[in-house]
Amino acid sequence: MKHGDFTGLAGDYARFRPGYAPQVATAIVSYVGRNVSDIDAADIGAGTGIWTRMLADRGLHSVVAIEPNDDMRARGAETSRGIGIAWREGSAEATGLPDASADLVSMASSLHWADFDKACGEFHRVLRGGGVFAALWNPRMIETNPLLIEIEARITQLKPGIRRVSSGRSGLTERLTELLMARPDFSEVLYLEGRHCVRQTPEQYLGAWRSVNDLQVQLGPELFGEFLEFVESKIEGRESIETTYLTRAWLARRL
Repeated sequence: MKHGDFTGLAGDYARFRPGYAPQVATAIVSYVGRNVSDIDAADIGAGTGIWTRMLADRGLHSVVAIEPNDDMRARGAETSRGIGIAWREGSAEATGLPDASADLVSMASSLHWADFDKACGEFHRVLRGGGVFAALWNPRMIETNPLLIEIEARITQLKPGIRRVSSGRSGLTERLTELLMARPDFSEVLYLEGRHCVRQTPEQYLGAWRSVNDLQVQLGPELFGEFLEFVESKIEGRESIETTYLTRAWLARRL
């Protein structure tokens, strides 16, 4: 398994990854500044379509999902059949979309895998004048639940010094506002966030961990297996695990 390659993880990703805070989705669509039914959106690095479906559910004129991984794209197309999402192969740096074809371009939990400058240049090309780019993540707020703190601590016990690529509260997100403000082709940089609570069964909670690419790559199969065994032992007998998620979004308007 390689960093950013979710081949083989699509099933768990589609079934067990939670959605984003609905109030953030509503705010992003509203910020575009057009009638909802007139908005053409492109979701880049769409994965299995968790965020893409949230956009489509808001009654946009059109939604296209761009995803480079065959496994993820196939699962996304399967789980969003009949709701009007067009699935295409492409990447953040080369979407394959026509010039000035979107009012909203988004990347949900995926911008950290892209070449930032090349991706922003591509999004500027795809967006219409005044269109909006939105990058968002959905990290867990483990500090709200002692069980989650204990489980997270086990990762560094297994591999001291491990550096996660992105949890949505580290890495690229620490400097994303400044990076967007420094670009001459975007303006009106805006940050917003919203919390939402998710109750997962033990099966769902373990499934979400199995869908994490970065952790599996850094721990390797043996240590990752030990980690899953530890998690299973800590949640055994529980009816549910309550997790608070913090949807964090950065928006910028195309000049």
